[in-house]
Amino acid sequence: MAGQPFWRRKTLEQMTAAEWESLCDGCGLCCLVRFEDEETGEVIPTRVHCKLFDPQACVCTDYANRKRHVPDCIKLTPHNIEALEWMPKSCAYRRLHEGRDLADWHPLISGDPESVHRAGVSVRGQTINEDVLADPEDALDFAAADLLDERG
Repeated sequence: MAGQPFWRRKTLEQMTAAEWESLCDGCGLCCLVRFEDEETGEVIPTRVHCKLFDPQACVCTDYANRKRHVPDCIKLTPHNIEALEWMPKSCAYRRLHEGRDLADWHPLISGDPESVHRAGVSVRGQTINEDVLADPEDALDFAAADLLDERG
């Protein structure tokens, strides 16, 4: 047991802040604009990214202060993961919450932060910035149902 990695030894709630943050694989899928159909509850992902997202590095450019700039940015915690069904199926947080292990391409498994991109899981270079849209609803023109599928 002691030789196992922390994500196999601990529950999500038992992880330190640093361990929790290290689960992020850097795919960028959670930084995409999504819409929810009010009648059906269906989540519609788009290939439009948050104004703070760097589409080449696949990171938030102001992660520590993101809520100040993007008030509706959702802070993912062990206590709200269950309610966030829109999280990508490939997401480490979701995988562990569902009792699955990390994917082989996850940087904590591969030891390489580029493995998520080589596996085709990330959205590196595949999105546009929300700031270029004339109207936020225009993001629906870039709807991408394939982003709901398990990636990698």
